[in-house]
Amino acid sequence: MSNLKDALHIPDTQSERDERHLAIQRVGVKDVRYPVELRIGRAVLPTVAQWDLDVALPAEQKGTHMSRFVAWLDAIEAPLDFTSLRNGFDSMLEKLHANEGRIEARFPFFLRKRAPVSGVESLLEYQGRWIAEKRSGVTALWAEAVVPVKSLCPCSKEISDYGAHNQRSHVTIRVELKEAIEWTELVRFAEESASSEIWPMLKRADEKWVTERAYENPKFVEDLVRDVALRLNADSRIGRYSVDVENFESIHAHSAYARIER
Repeated sequence: MSNLKDALHIPDTQSERDERHLAIQRVGVKDVRYPVELRIGRAVLPTVAQWDLDVALPAEQKGTHMSRFVAWLDAIEAPLDFTSLRNGFDSMLEKLHANEGRIEARFPFFLRKRAPVSGVESLLEYQGRWIAEKRSGVTALWAEAVVPVKSLCPCSKEISDYGAHNQRSHVTIRVELKEAIEWTELVRFAEESASSEIWPMLKRADEKWVTERAYENPKFVEDLVRDVALRLNADSRIGRYSVDVENFESIHAHSAYARIER
């Protein structure tokens, strides 16, 4: 009984008043690896996310309740998507007694792809990110996908008697969502804009198709980033966005890079 009595009287130092009169815009935990389920279309896929969670701290409050961030993570039950993230974000702020805050979750996800000729199926890895942030009473939700594709240089094709240098590229699309968008849609924005999409497993007939497809559809890094941006501009569900394209050049020791923001 005495141990319980002592526990009830443990000082709550972080809830004390602070006299330095300095508000903190972001305080919380970073790089917390925790499992989560993703909703992708009708499927629910398990993954492991790296989480950053924080809130704004008023000037008069000494500290935030760090353990509550992990407690919130542990209580997540619904698969993560646009709706569950929005609702879960509100519950995190309520749990921390905060008016402003931010959630960021970074994770790999996999989509099953069918090769263009043989039809053989395999899984390709993409990198995803959810961001929810509330500032000045306004909540914004962002989704990000990093999509590997293939690009072929128009200049190399033009000046060469045969062949053209080509390389793997990463297209990073970060969009502010007005409505829900599927991860598959973000991926297709990039893959349909590239010289060719890529597959993890190809038969010889597929390799021929990919090689010739890229040769017939050359793209500078500038072409690729503009073509992705045009697709985003045409989608009313998307607000602000950024598109980054990095070509891992096959004939240089550096990358080619381009970015468009709205």
